[in-house]
Formats: sequence, C-alpha cells, structure tokens
Amino acid sequence: MMSSLLEIRDLKVRRDKRQVLAIETLDIERGEVLAIVGPNGTGKSSLLLTLARLLPPEKGELLWQGQPFDKQPALTYRRRIALVLQEPLLLDASVFENIAIGLRYRGLPSNQITTLVNRWLKRVGIEALRDRPGAHLSGGEAQRVSLARAFVLNPELLLLDEPFSALDAPTRLRLLDDLKAILKETGTTAILITHDLKEAACLASRVAVMLNGQIVQIGSPQDVFSNPVNPAVAAFLGI
Repeated sequence: MMSSLLEIRDLKVRRDKRQVLAIETLDIERGEVLAIVGPNGTGKSSLLLTLARLLPPEKGELLWQGQPFDKQPALTYRRRIALVLQEPLLLDASVFENIAIGLRYRGLPSNQITTLVNRWLKRVGIEALRDRPGAHLSGGEAQRVSLARAFVLNPELLLLDEPFSALDAPTRLRLLDDLKAILKETGTTAILITHDLKEAACLASRVAVMLNGQIVQIGSPQDVFSNPVNPAVAAFLGI
C-alpha cells in the first residue's frame, strides 16, 4: 500500500464569515492523482488554497507525512509543492526565465538551471518558444509554460486548479494527454480540481465528489461514475 503524503481530519474553513469546507477525513496517497470534482461554488478551490497554505483553516488537523502542517514554516512547505492555476500568470520575461524563476529563488547554480529548464522545454514541447516573451503566447502555450515551471521544481505535491478550463477543446485534449504521460513518468502526487468529468476520468486514479463543501463520495473513476451514493451525486454526474 502507498503511504499517505497528506491527511485531512475534521477540516473546517470559512471565507467571508461563511463556512465553505467541512471535510471529515481525506487522505492523499503518495504517487496518486486525485481529482476533486463538483459544481462551481462548492469549495473545490478553497480546498486547494488551504492545502497550499494560502487559506488558513478555522478548525481541523492537516498532516504532511504524518507531521502537522505548522511543524514547518510555510515557505519550507510551499517549496515542496507546486501550484498550476487556470490563468498561467506569467512574468513579463522570456519563456526560459518564466520556467527558471523558481529555481533561481532556490539558489541553484546557473548551469544546473539551464540544464533543468532545457529538459522541461523539450518535455512539454515548447523548445522553439524558449526566447519568446510570455505575453506573446497562446493560451495553450502559456499553460505549457506553467506546467514546465511547476515540474522543473520536482514537487512532492502538484496542485492543479482547473488548468485547462479556459482552453479550446483540441488544445485541452493535447495537454491532457501530455500531462497524463508526465504524471505517469514522474510519479508525482497530484490533486486536480475540476468540474469536467472527462478530465477527471482521463487523469485520476481516484475521484472525490464534493458538494456543498463536503466530500460525499470517493473511489476509482469507474466506481464513482457507475455507482453514485445518492441522488445529489447522481444529478451532478448526469445520471
């Protein structure tokens, strides 16, 4: 069995005085890809922000490799994860520099940065864009830069918040295929937030259905999509 990388117990989170999360228990296993699906406004992004330590919980216990989150500084923890958002938020710099920025903050020598960045430029298929300004990229190109910027850090946990929802269908499908292959090659533990069931089925080893801030069902994509636990889940799944 895989050991848990991240454990959540009795988590409560409020935003603007409103409770947005109430998760009794959730374990993220090392090496798995967990897709969290649910309608808009159900708390999926709030969960991701909480796991990124950008949104403080009101109550509950979060364990990283068995140790409480607060046993290590927030910066130390954030250097062990990477976050990919719907909007890539690229710097006003070249593609190379956008991918290299996290490595520079970590103080890696220039020759090592160049080797790592060139490796990921090639892996995500954007070698030809190496010197292009980030502002001059298409949506799909920018998201490939965002993925390379995340993977070049060799994160222990990758958090993906609706990374393909703003892309056209052909671009989204190509990126999904590439991301699936990269996750398999690297064995990176990942949490994907999405409302797109096809994305979840394509990428995830497990799917968690979130409704009204709660995890109401979790299991393999086949089990969840074939056997919804209640009418509310069935309605969301379109069954």
